[in-house]
Amino acid sequence: MKRNMLLPTLSEYFVSYLPDTKGVSQNTIVSYQYAFQLLFEFMNDKKGMPPEKVGFDSLSEETVLGYLDWIEKERGCSPATRNLRRTAISSFAKYAMKRNFGDTLPFYSGILNIPRKRTQKKTEIKYFTKEEIEIILKAPNTRTKIGRRDAVLLSFLYASGARAQELCDLTVNDVHFGGETNVRLLGKGSKPRLITIPEVCAALLKNYMRSVNLDAANSNDRLRHVFSSQTHEKMSVSCVEEIVKKYVTVVKAEYPHLFGRSTYTPHSFRHSIAVHMLECGESLIVIKAFLGHASIKTTTVYCDVTPELANKYLRERGKAIPSLDILEQDETDEFMNSLPFLKRVNCKA
Repeated sequence: MKRNMLLPTLSEYFVSYLPDTKGVSQNTIVSYQYAFQLLFEFMNDKKGMPPEKVGFDSLSEETVLGYLDWIEKERGCSPATRNLRRTAISSFAKYAMKRNFGDTLPFYSGILNIPRKRTQKKTEIKYFTKEEIEIILKAPNTRTKIGRRDAVLLSFLYASGARAQELCDLTVNDVHFGGETNVRLLGKGSKPRLITIPEVCAALLKNYMRSVNLDAANSNDRLRHVFSSQTHEKMSVSCVEEIVKKYVTVVKAEYPHLFGRSTYTPHSFRHSIAVHMLECGESLIVIKAFLGHASIKTTTVYCDVTPELANKYLRERGKAIPSLDILEQDETDEFMNSLPFLKRVNCKA
């Protein structure tokens, strides 16, 4: 019986080829790995094939196209994300063909036949308004362990502008409490940046870390990850996506007149803080540094939001911005303090 070479080839691709031969960043590797995690999930759930049964001959053009459609239609991903998953599979197909030309040529040819999906130049920025942020950050039940974790996670996503992967990678050693609390985030291309988070966010994060026995003074804890799932010490991007999806579903049902966009993702919190900073008068240069953008051109997409917002706030001149204190202090529960919002800029209507 002929040996199934897909998994061994995939292992070599991730373990040695991408990091050692090509020297790509860890974030790129994680992104490509996630594409294949989803592919195997699709094959198992939709085709009834566990990972060990999936071979090169299983991944026909029709099957891979079905996988990409599933990502977009059932998981609610954008065409741009669909294209990223296709790129990951295409890159592996090129590598596999060089390793085993005969067995992988049909797989490689099928991938080449699948075009990139056209995307609109101006993609809608899916962000939360200040009112919506106030609502979603108090959605978790902070009287439960999972709810407390989720409240800190959502608040940190917003206050730090972190990408989902940056949040997952965050370790105890990356958080420095003090007069100002600084957090080191590892961005795209493994480029680190140091940001300052608001005092209320810092207090909430400090209390949470203490509650899960994470101590920066303990050398054994320094490399532990701040956010964990119920089954793994390091949370995955898919877990963060599910947490966000969970609370978006809750608030959409409770506030049908708000949250008007069809989907929201962890990146929506990052978009939100950028838009809110721009509303409050921060410069694009400051926002670029805060978000860790490589080019100012990336940051300028938020300018497309401002005309509508400017008109909206002109019409509402004189109307007070809702208070950002969303939970009353409860001495019996340190997590019932007000959740963190960015307070570095004094916003005025």
